[in-house]
Amino acid sequence: MPYSLKELAQIVGGESEGDPPVMISGLAKIEEANPGELTFLANPKYEKFLKTTQAAAVIVSKHQKVEGLAVIRVADPYQAFARLLSVFYPEENPLPVGIHPSAVIGEGTTLGREVRVGAHVAVGAGCKIGDEVCLYPNATVGERVDIGAKTIIRSGVSIRSGVQIGARVLIQDNAVIGSDGFGFAPKADGDYEKVPQVGTVIIEDDVEVGAGCTIDRATLGATRIGKGAKLDNSIQVAHNVVIGANTVIAAQTGISGSTKIGRGCMIGGQVGFVGHIALGDGSMVGAQSGVSRTFPAGSKISGRHAAPHDEAMRLEASLRQLPNLVKKIDQLEKQIEELRQKAHGQ
Repeated sequence: MPYSLKELAQIVGGESEGDPPVMISGLAKIEEANPGELTFLANPKYEKFLKTTQAAAVIVSKHQKVEGLAVIRVADPYQAFARLLSVFYPEENPLPVGIHPSAVIGEGTTLGREVRVGAHVAVGAGCKIGDEVCLYPNATVGERVDIGAKTIIRSGVSIRSGVQIGARVLIQDNAVIGSDGFGFAPKADGDYEKVPQVGTVIIEDDVEVGAGCTIDRATLGATRIGKGAKLDNSIQVAHNVVIGANTVIAAQTGISGSTKIGRGCMIGGQVGFVGHIALGDGSMVGAQSGVSRTFPAGSKISGRHAAPHDEAMRLEASLRQLPNLVKKIDQLEKQIEELRQKAHGQ
């Protein structure tokens, strides 16, 4: 369905400028857009494409200079474009309201209004499923699980007993929530005694958990994911970890037990956290960092042995100079030896 530029501007709370009759039939990247499509400019390195794009219009910041194109001016072009993606490309084939005949609902479980339960879903006894919750095919929900309104559980997700999930949460395919934490006590004979993991997982409102993530239940108490946090795919969250509100974590990060991550942090991919440390609010961690100690709020850290970012960058720059430094040291050693031999009359 085509939209006028003015209609789209109203949806994103922006102001349209340019040819009023222009109609938008789709969205595209600025370097690939065709006539009739809307694009956006958020990163300055793509500004060069303003002169060559075939797009009918572009979403830009309020002070961006644009010539020869209709525009929608907003405070945040990337956020506005993201909002329009759901307008032009709504979710395909949503489950119908109701319970598929092959689904199994445990005794004493309560279901809210307009719940959608897909094929071969299993819900244990004593659960509370809120209004407009959607459980996609082959999802498994254990006993005494509480799921808040408008939460979406994708196919293959396993939610173990006693887990609490807030409202408007999205859990992507094949995530496992509430599996046993990794707890084993060494025995005198060299074997290990499994430590019972009797805590739970609490996922607060508006969290997104990526595909293939594993969030372990606490030994005691709760592993907690704060309101609005976003976890990318294939992330391991160990027992008793706490992740603060609105923190974002990229794929393949591993967080060891009892680590506390603050609010509003940004963590790159493949970061590894040792256990029992803390990362302060608003901190940033570069990809593939190894975080082995506590850092205060507002830290910017990176490196295999994570350190303050400026220090880590100096270290990386020094490492690149090592081959030349080794060569110079060899030359200096030869010169010193020559001088020594001359001094002894050899």
